[in-house]
Amino acid sequence: MEVVFLGTGGGRINLINQVRGTGGFIISGTKNIQVDPGPGALIAMKNNNLSPLKTDIMVVTHCHIDHSGDAAVLIEGMSHYGLEKKGTLIAASDFLEGSTNGPRISVFHYSRLEKVVKALPGKEYEFEGGKFFFKKGVHEEFPAFGFILEMDGKKIGYTGDTEKYEGMEEAYDGCDLLILNAMKPDEDQYKGHLTSEEASALIGRIQPKLAVLTHMGMKMQQYPAEKKAQEIEEETGVKTVAALDGMRISSEQF
Repeated sequence: MEVVFLGTGGGRINLINQVRGTGGFIISGTKNIQVDPGPGALIAMKNNNLSPLKTDIMVVTHCHIDHSGDAAVLIEGMSHYGLEKKGTLIAASDFLEGSTNGPRISVFHYSRLEKVVKALPGKEYEFEGGKFFFKKGVHEEFPAFGFILEMDGKKIGYTGDTEKYEGMEEAYDGCDLLILNAMKPDEDQYKGHLTSEEASALIGRIQPKLAVLTHMGMKMQQYPAEKKAQEIEEETGVKTVAALDGMRISSEQF
């Protein structure tokens, strides 16, 4: 199994300037799973020799454009140029049904999917070869979720965009790999998002085999993020890296 980071940036300033890409990441194993395909995901796949035709499952953790901007075109890839009814979409309710920021999917793209799953925290979704456990997300007023994925003998946790909440450590307990969206450094808290200090506290309590920071804003870039990851590793004793666009992590590393 392998995780490929197509884009490791987040936030509006980075979204427009693309200092770090906003393409999300792909988990390749028994199934190929695309997570939060923001703007640039399609091009990043091409640059990393990954084919949208091979995607089995797409996950969109909430409707903001830096998590979903390339979702429609990649659904067309997942459904083999839109010619087949193929693939599974797992998404938050506002992405599927609409809100102040949605829906992000057209009737046509709905029609190309074999299965659509509304992700609700506390619920599960089992597929051939693996299982998702959906976790709570606190992201202002927007429906959002994180998940633990069990596949190929590994447990991968992903927080999505969320602020820290009571019980979050228990929610992600037992992860081999923990991927955290850490947009801001400690001194610059932003509602609905984890700071690096909060990420460090979670990593220290959960003690995954490997922790990866991603979805970083401009101030994390300037810190720089690699220094922050090193500080977290020293604080927690857990191997911690700041993801880079195009970074590949194999299951042997976690």
